[in-house]
Amino acid sequence: MRPDYKNSVGMPKPKEIDFQEQFSDNGQYAKWINNTVLLPIITIISLFVLGLLFMVILRFNRRANPVPSKTTHNTFIEVVWTLVPVLILLGIAYPSLDLLAKQFKPAPANAVTIKATGYQWYWGFTYPDHGGFEVVSNMLKEEGDVAKGERFRTENDGPKLMASDNRMVVPAGVPLRIQTTAADVIHAFAVPSLWFKLDAVPGRLNEKSLTITKPGVYFGQCSELCGARHAFMPIVVEALPPEKFAAWVKAQGGTMPGATKPAPAAAAPAGENVAAPLAPAGAATPIDTVAAPVAAPTK
Repeated sequence: MRPDYKNSVGMPKPKEIDFQEQFSDNGQYAKWINNTVLLPIITIISLFVLGLLFMVILRFNRRANPVPSKTTHNTFIEVVWTLVPVLILLGIAYPSLDLLAKQFKPAPANAVTIKATGYQWYWGFTYPDHGGFEVVSNMLKEEGDVAKGERFRTENDGPKLMASDNRMVVPAGVPLRIQTTAADVIHAFAVPSLWFKLDAVPGRLNEKSLTITKPGVYFGQCSELCGARHAFMPIVVEALPPEKFAAWVKAQGGTMPGATKPAPAAAAPAGENVAAPLAPAGAATPIDTVAAPVAAPTK
C-alpha cells in the first residue's frame, strides 16, 4: 500500500510549479519574497514589454506609418527608463540582502551540532555534542537490484532514488549547527524544503544555522557533480520532537549534553573483604540479569 505522500512534508509532489513547501523560517521568508515581490514585478514588466511590442507591430508597420519618425532623443522617456529600473532594483535589494544576512547568521551557542561528511557516494553524519558517534547513510536500492536477504527500498522509506538506509535524525524546533565537509571531492548538502544548501569541500569545514519548524521527514540530494554515482546520494533528514530525539541518541549509544554518567564504585582497601549486599527475595542474581535492548523510536 502506498503511503499518503500527498499530505507528507519535505518532498517534491506531482504537478508542483512553485518552490516546495518550506519548513524553516528562512525558507518561508524566501518563498514570500518570491511570490509576493519577485513574481508580481516579473509579471508586470513582462506584460508591459509585450504590450509595447504589440504597439510597435500595429502602429509602426510600413502600412500604418509609411513615413517613419526620425526622433533620436526624448528627455522624459530617457529619465523614466533610467529611474524606474533603479527603483525596482532598490525594492528587490532590501528583502534580498535581508534574506542573505539571515541565512548566514551564526548559530547560537546552545545549537545542536551535526557534521555531514560527503563521500563517493554516500553520507556520514557525526554528532559531536552527543558522544561523537557517526551514522552512515547509503541510498536504498530497489528490490530487484539487491541480493536475497538484503534490505531494499519500500514505499514507506520514501520515493525512488531519494530513500536512504539511515537518516540524519535531528530535533525539531531546536537551532541546529550544520557543518559540512568532504573526504574526497566536492559535494553539496541540499534539502530544498528546508531552504538549505551548503557545499562540502575536502579540507574545509563550512557551517550554517538551521531550525526545522515541524517534525517530519525531509528529502534532499547531493547537488554538486561528484562523479559517476552523483545521482545516487540522497539526503533524508528526520526531525523528531526533542524527547524522541533524546531517546534516539540513547539508542545509538550516545549521550545528551549535560547527562551525567554513574560514577564507578570506589575500590575496596587492599586486603579488606567487602560482602556483597543481599538481594531481595525473588530478585534475580547478577549472573541471571539480562539487559533489555533499547528500542529505536518509532518513525
